[in-house]
Amino acid sequence: MTAETDTGLLAPGWAASPAADATGDAAFLRALLDAEAALTRAQAALGLAPAAAADAVTAAAADPARFDVRSLAGRARAGGNPVIPLVADLTAAVGERYGPYVHRGATSQDILDTAAMLVAVRTLELILADLARTERALARLAAEHRDTAMPGRTLTQHAVPTTFGLKAAGWRSLVLDSRDRLTRVRRTLPVQLGGAAGTLAAFQAYGARDATALTEAYARELGLAAPPLPWHTLRTPVADLAGALAFTVCALGKPAEDVLTLSRTEIGEVAEGSGGTSSAMPHKANPVRATLLAAAARRAPQLAATLYGALAAGDERPAGAWHAEWEPLRDLVRLAGGAARDAAGLAEGLHVNSTAMRRNLDLTRGLIVSERLSAALAPLLGRARAVELLTELARRAHSEDRTLAELLAEQQELRGSQMPDLADLTDPTHYTGVAGALTDRALERR
Repeated sequence: MTAETDTGLLAPGWAASPAADATGDAAFLRALLDAEAALTRAQAALGLAPAAAADAVTAAAADPARFDVRSLAGRARAGGNPVIPLVADLTAAVGERYGPYVHRGATSQDILDTAAMLVAVRTLELILADLARTERALARLAAEHRDTAMPGRTLTQHAVPTTFGLKAAGWRSLVLDSRDRLTRVRRTLPVQLGGAAGTLAAFQAYGARDATALTEAYARELGLAAPPLPWHTLRTPVADLAGALAFTVCALGKPAEDVLTLSRTEIGEVAEGSGGTSSAMPHKANPVRATLLAAAARRAPQLAATLYGALAAGDERPAGAWHAEWEPLRDLVRLAGGAARDAAGLAEGLHVNSTAMRRNLDLTRGLIVSERLSAALAPLLGRARAVELLTELARRAHSEDRTLAELLAEQQELRGSQMPDLADLTDPTHYTGVAGALTDRALERR
């Protein structure tokens, strides 16, 4: 078997991640062999094959190194899938006596679909572990910065103050949403067993009284779910998996996008713990993890779209629709794995610059709390006059480079009124609503 294939040279988003090994050619070969061996064991458990046959197939399948993955890939062109040449090689490895029990009654799609579900389940364990790391790191950031005020931005502009704690709690909520979706789909991923046209007829021909019992035994052997029907052209499992994976990648893209904005030189509110270098500019520390996450979030929807498109699969076995799934499904699984790894590293190493946040709150000279002032002045001046005055003072604050508090203090129409303390009223750190309580509520979720 050639070890140099599929290294991810142009895919730094997943290269060298736990998911890279779990989804590589070697991992798929391992899953295909596991699926074949489990089928023979399930048949033996029901008396449809000798126990010695199950042992022989399991032993032959236990060493993937005896199978040349590059040769299998080349020979797959003849029949359109890699299972056909693999069955031939596995049968030869098992030997003449028990070779006939290899793949008996199955069709190529049974084995390849089952292997894909095995690879997905095994990789999901790694993804969920990295999501757990991400969630814990974000929970710490949210709690630590529960009351750290910062500018809230809408349509790229300062809006009203918020807190970094609430922002981090929101990121964590998306991570937990991803975890829940992946956990649910992982429990439902099924084996595939239907035979040539999804009727299980061949297994009856080989002596099975209740072929559905074989499906259940097969599922037990592999730790996958037993489907109510063969799903050769009922691609719900793949579509559900695609949806959960795409959601996860895109959800992790949200904190990445925020970090890319907040880590800009002129903003400086956060920084990656270990930024990447530039080949030309030694002074730079690029937000590489956030960049890779943002790139993944742009790719995932299109991969999922291909898999959703394959739901329209004709007849009892499709020509083309099934084949179109293989690469985008693997790409999506490994993309999610790489994204989960990078999200964990990003969250665990993120540096928060509360000084920069406080500095940026003052960039608009107090205008960031104009909403609060409008509400405070309306009872004194009337709503229309309050808006008119604040609009005029906002213009002057910019043109005269003065603070809104200074300009308000000069307004004759406010003197002698029951005007609240201007220092408090224009302090942006005193206008974060119930951000703290919302953060607390979000952190209660487990």
